[in-house]
Amino acid sequence: MTTPPTSAEADIVTIGDEILIGQVVDSNSALIARRLNAIGFKVSAKYSVGDDAEAIRNALDYAIGRVQALIFTGGLGPTSDDITKHTLAQYFGCDLVFNQDVYNGLERYFLSRGRTVNEANRSQAFVPACASVLHNPHGTAPGLRFEAGGTTVFAMPGVPYEMEAMLEKDVLPFLRNRYHLPPIEHFTFCTVGIPESELSLRLKSWEAELPEGIKLAYLPSPGAVRLRLSARPGLPDAHLLMERLAWRAAEILGPAVYAMADQSMEETLHRLLTEKNLTLSLAESCTGGFIAHGLTAHPGSSRYFLGSAVTYSNEAKMRLLGVPENLLKAHGAVSGPVAEAMAGGARKVFGSDWAVAATGVAGPDGGTPDKPVGTVYIAVAGPEAKCESRRLVLGTNRLRNIQMTRLYALDFLRRKILELP
Repeated sequence: MTTPPTSAEADIVTIGDEILIGQVVDSNSALIARRLNAIGFKVSAKYSVGDDAEAIRNALDYAIGRVQALIFTGGLGPTSDDITKHTLAQYFGCDLVFNQDVYNGLERYFLSRGRTVNEANRSQAFVPACASVLHNPHGTAPGLRFEAGGTTVFAMPGVPYEMEAMLEKDVLPFLRNRYHLPPIEHFTFCTVGIPESELSLRLKSWEAELPEGIKLAYLPSPGAVRLRLSARPGLPDAHLLMERLAWRAAEILGPAVYAMADQSMEETLHRLLTEKNLTLSLAESCTGGFIAHGLTAHPGSSRYFLGSAVTYSNEAKMRLLGVPENLLKAHGAVSGPVAEAMAGGARKVFGSDWAVAATGVAGPDGGTPDKPVGTVYIAVAGPEAKCESRRLVLGTNRLRNIQMTRLYALDFLRRKILELP
């Protein structure tokens, strides 16, 4: 009787010159890694190579016999720079053969779009004779599966939604059925406003008492830090144990913990506003609509989000939000009183329960000795509470300043709604 494996590893390789030169951001490997963890696979290596046959062969040499799965994405299209299929056929020593089922799928795909299969696309019906074919429900490039030296090699398209559909339909079920592994479990909770170094000091005693089989990772981003607990595969009641540990940490950190899950501040506000049946409007200056974009990216935001006024100029602040001209002259557009007037004006104009405003010097220029680049004022106006503003002193990087302003403005709203310090 064969003893079932207790662990398995995988390499993930994304293919494409466009990734190496930074023209396209690799999101495929992150998604694949998360899905592999969920079925118990440890990712041992994750990297990108160009549209280069030797680099693809080197990735095969490195993985085969060392890991149980090697997953490629990219290079399966119909153009001359798509060499993955040809390289794999040569590596495994087989010819490309015409596959009628793949061609029939191509015909159906193009017919549904009022087109016919051209010669370039017809070439996609030629697949390595030694490979199993994976159907692509959302595109024209079929996926491939090979076996060699105890390693299963998968090749999937690089287009993210095509890759994800094939991953869920073919790759993960195949690996799950073959290995039957316990999932690698994680529990992530999110903090805002406390630097990573200070978090580690506050949690030093708690971290020292983590039980065997549980590891902690700090995942910082501008203005926020995610804390991820990871459990050893097969650890009994791992999720419940990590959840209890996370709540102990949350008691130490207090209001700085904005979510007991791996979610954005926008997702947290989405749930909060929906559950409390509250409405929200925005008045944005230095963020230029960035806060509104983050909120409206979530389906269902129309239940609470009424609108945003992007008032970049003083004239727009006066005309659209009713900010008094004498207030602008006395304090300047980047000031607490003006931020408060913007929030109050947005609440009145849109008729919302709550309103958030942001005005500042995003940079990289435009600062003064009194208000250097990175000076931002955020304000929140609510149904009963007095409108309040806060001054932020950020850095000199424009995009980072805009991102942090969005985060801190929404966190200010969260704390006001929940009456947190």
